[in-house]
Amino acid sequence: MRKIFLFIILFPLLISCTQKKPNIVFILVDDLGWTDLGYTGSSFYESPNIDMLSKESIQFDNAYSAASVCSPARAAIMTGKHPARVNITDWIPGNDPKDEMLLGPEDANELPLEEFTIAEALKEQGYQTFFAGKWHLGGEGFLPTDQGFDKNKGGYDIGQPPHGYYSPYQNPKLSDGPKGEYLTDRLTNESIQFIDQHKDESFFLFLSFYSVHAPIQACKRHIDKFKNKLSSMSNQKIHQRKEGKGITTLDQKNPAYASMVYAVDENIGRLIDKLKEENLYENTIIIFTSDNGSLTTVKSEYHWVAPSAVVPLRAGKGWLYEGGIRVPLLIKPDNSHKSRICSSPVVSYDFYPTILSLLGVNNTTEQHIDGCDISPLLDGESTLNREEVFWHYPHYHGSAWTPGAAIRQSDWKLIEFYETGKTELYHLSDDISENNDLSSKYPEKVLEMQNRLHQLQTSMHANKAILNPNYQKE
Repeated sequence: MRKIFLFIILFPLLISCTQKKPNIVFILVDDLGWTDLGYTGSSFYESPNIDMLSKESIQFDNAYSAASVCSPARAAIMTGKHPARVNITDWIPGNDPKDEMLLGPEDANELPLEEFTIAEALKEQGYQTFFAGKWHLGGEGFLPTDQGFDKNKGGYDIGQPPHGYYSPYQNPKLSDGPKGEYLTDRLTNESIQFIDQHKDESFFLFLSFYSVHAPIQACKRHIDKFKNKLSSMSNQKIHQRKEGKGITTLDQKNPAYASMVYAVDENIGRLIDKLKEENLYENTIIIFTSDNGSLTTVKSEYHWVAPSAVVPLRAGKGWLYEGGIRVPLLIKPDNSHKSRICSSPVVSYDFYPTILSLLGVNNTTEQHIDGCDISPLLDGESTLNREEVFWHYPHYHGSAWTPGAAIRQSDWKLIEFYETGKTELYHLSDDISENNDLSSKYPEKVLEMQNRLHQLQTSMHANKAILNPNYQKE
């Protein structure tokens, strides 16, 4: 009788000890805009698999990238730190011009090995770690396999496919497939193969698509679908508007871009089907997001129509208006099919502490010093104990952005432009399009937020743009 009693008491403990830790699948799409998906409002692009995932996930409609360009955002995800703190403030290696009013600062060209990445933290917890796709945080000696990932398929220092999206890829970290193989398919194939090899172990799979970054190269099996869709539209004209020295596209009417979004969605569907087929889906945390806003704004001198639009947001990739930094975000916790919209602002460096919290791991706060654990939002809380989010981009960009910074406190957002010294103030809940500058109406609010922005920059030893002594005004 005593043995039976002990068995009844100990059996649940034995089960909990042998139960596999949740798998983590992190899906990062490059340059995917806030309104580039069906569930976020697009009527031209189609994303049925992501839309289905949204119905089983927490949808964050105030999710932000830590930067309006790729490398700083990726550094923030990996480290749980603000890009200014790790001194990666531009895409690597950047392209700071020498003939503008300001000289952008020299920032790091690789993620320092001293950083203890999320992959290293999970590896310590016994996870098998895998990276596929775009890395853009350093070359040899600073690759994913130097930063906690057991395997790397396709990640190196370059931020876009060197030979486009079709094999031969000319990627030193990804062998060529059959001629004409599509890169988005290949990265998913590699991810599925990794799942096959480690389905009986806990794994961290980081699938970092190169899509939908330029070059805008159509997925051939889907291009006709969207060409036909465009031809059936009564108004096929693409509208634009001026943004500083740039031009912003206002319509989603690019069939090639649409086919790339659709191919990403198709492959995410394949990955989810694989998890379900192996009975892993219920025990898998899925995070889906973008590294920054989509490419909607380019310099007027380029005479080029940007491939996407994020209306009602203003501008896009490269800019610190909402179009450059607000991104789609879905988080599906393990063993949960709850769907809910959360409007609390969250940002890229929150993922690190949140993942550890979801696994019940003691947070190493000295590492992810800037990130917040947002797991309470997954459990139904509506707000975080966070006073502000800020962005630091003291560089020029091909989108016509000039050096500056921004800060959001509650619904207030301040943007500071370094060339002119001008500040703009917006109230986002009333003006998500940032059309109504309130800086002259609320000068005290401007001063308060500007001072706080400068305090945060100083506390992180943020790099600075300086006056160019050789600048010749036109």
